[in-house]
Amino acid sequence: MANEISTGKVDRPALVVAALLLGSAGLVAYDASKQTIISTYGVGPTAMPYVVCVGLIILGLAHLVVAFREGIPKPEPADNVALVWITAGLIGLVACIALGGGFILATAIIFACTARGFGRRALLVDTVIGLVLGVAIFLVFSKLLTLSMPSGPLEHLF
Repeated sequence: MANEISTGKVDRPALVVAALLLGSAGLVAYDASKQTIISTYGVGPTAMPYVVCVGLIILGLAHLVVAFREGIPKPEPADNVALVWITAGLIGLVACIALGGGFILATAIIFACTARGFGRRALLVDTVIGLVLGVAIFLVFSKLLTLSMPSGPLEHLF
């Protein structure tokens, strides 16, 4: 089934994804144009949203081309269990930061849930790996780059 060739003239899912990507690019560009941060060193922090915007436009246009192309293989059906795990990880990340759990714990949650979504069955080990990665990333961003990160109980140890 995964190798069936679509015979319709328009691939509607690809068209929807193209519209969402191009719409997201428009929102990112609008948001970037409203930033008032000025850099005295040349390229400032407002440059990155424009880079993301260009990437979204390229992906959106590529999906638009695919939507009207004939002979594209049909995708396999989605793995709903994997989608639930990854969605739960994203919700856990947002909730953890919003409720004061901090960056390190949020990173561990998203890492462990995403690994589980991709089929790995070592949830405890993946949580520990996520904690170690979270600590490393936190230390680089907060101590080395002196950027403010969402703080929780673990971040106060550093």
